[in-house]
Amino acid sequence: MSADAQPRSRLKSFIEKFTCLRTVPRELWIIFAAYILSNVAYKLSAMSGVSLWLSSDLGYSDRDAGFLIAVWSAAMTLVTVMVGSLVDAMGIRRTFLLGFVTCLVARMVMASSVDRWVALPGLFAQAVGIALTIPVMTAACKTYSNVAQRSVAFAFYYALMNLGYACGDGIFDRIRGPQGMGEHGHWVLPVLGAELSTYRVLLFISVLFTVPALFLVWAFVRDGVEMTEQGVVVTPRKLAVDAGGWLKTSIASSRETLTKTGQIFASLWREKSFYRFLLFMTLVVGVRMIFYHLAFTFPKYGIRELGAGAPFAHLSGMLNSVMIVVLVPVVGAVTQKISAYRMVTVGSLIAALSVFFIALPPEWFKPLADGWLGDLIAHRWLGMAGPVNPLYVSIFFFIVMLSVGEAVYSPRLYEYSGAIAPKGQEASYLALSMLPFFAAKFIVGGLSGWLLEKFCPVEGPRHPEIMWALIGGMALITPVGTFVFRKYIQVHEAGREPVVSQPEAAAGEEDILHE
Repeated sequence: MSADAQPRSRLKSFIEKFTCLRTVPRELWIIFAAYILSNVAYKLSAMSGVSLWLSSDLGYSDRDAGFLIAVWSAAMTLVTVMVGSLVDAMGIRRTFLLGFVTCLVARMVMASSVDRWVALPGLFAQAVGIALTIPVMTAACKTYSNVAQRSVAFAFYYALMNLGYACGDGIFDRIRGPQGMGEHGHWVLPVLGAELSTYRVLLFISVLFTVPALFLVWAFVRDGVEMTEQGVVVTPRKLAVDAGGWLKTSIASSRETLTKTGQIFASLWREKSFYRFLLFMTLVVGVRMIFYHLAFTFPKYGIRELGAGAPFAHLSGMLNSVMIVVLVPVVGAVTQKISAYRMVTVGSLIAALSVFFIALPPEWFKPLADGWLGDLIAHRWLGMAGPVNPLYVSIFFFIVMLSVGEAVYSPRLYEYSGAIAPKGQEASYLALSMLPFFAAKFIVGGLSGWLLEKFCPVEGPRHPEIMWALIGGMALITPVGTFVFRKYIQVHEAGREPVVSQPEAAAGEEDILHE
């Protein structure tokens, strides 16, 4: 092959990796479109603004709002783990419809009232709706693609998730900004005449994004569609004879699944590898907490330190989402030979250290804020006028470094779970890899309210640098812990370099066997 032909061949091979999706059923593209819309709605109603809505519209203190977020977010993760059998019983289309209808009703309730006894049930109902759509999205990617298409389908899934988040952050800042409603503005809903606050308008917009997602699934997704190695196969699911037929089937399937799950879970505790896995996933909680602080702690911090209407979501959310979409495939391609364990250790160290950019005195960044970087961030990108608050520069460095660390370690968490799991128990281990999300959400929800009241209150002296130093210190548990315990919890990964030397690995194995 000639020198000129080789680059053309590589380019053709690269393009074919994406064109392989041209034969997938229409359902995959419909689900992708609905997923973008649902993630915009999720960002507006369940992430960026939920802590602000609880305090501004429902009157909860920072600490009480944090407690509610802890219970709500942990419940959402727990339900996500539990509804797998429901997806199997109902099918992809019906589960999606149930999830979107639940979210639609919940968001309408949240936007319509400031009565706590009305709004809070809506908040928790939304958790159930969101939990229904998470496992079914994964199931859809697998069902609507064959083996050759699957990796590309999941890559699209990850990229479109971040695209939806980025759009949601843009809308969030636009509505809150001085050119929108402002932080505490009001808007009278046409026809109905209801007066909505800024955060209730954001909830109302999330309703508007949920409606077309629901319609797309209802109108264009067929039952029983599957992509096989031979092509698209359609096997319509039999409708239940009575209205509660699917519910009975679901309950029976759930009971059987619960019994089997209990048996598998009990057997896991007899395996030495499971204890190594639990230690690893416990350590991961440290760095995972950063992202929940971004959702639950950072918005109030941003408003109190940068002022009402400050476009902080462009930095804390949109920048992160865009960088992840770009960096993940690049990092994955150039680090294929490096072990997942080493990548988690290095990536979590980068992510944890990033927090200390906003733990430093903002004055240290004033020369940069007054120069070309401050002009690029605040004036040209965020569209602000006047002197640049140096905090924008420190936040910029924080998010850039955090995104690099996330791109290095986050995709490898699942690889480690698969590598350490005994053959035939990969699914059980991967399901239990959700534990860091559950623990991190619960811890951060309660901790965020206390940290804000203590170090960044609405009124009184503030010391937010201490707050972020504490958060960064907790995040360092992950890289320090994975380094210290590496000879106990590392695993051999075929085709990749070992994290520690073989004698150390053998010694670690002996220690485990003697425990």
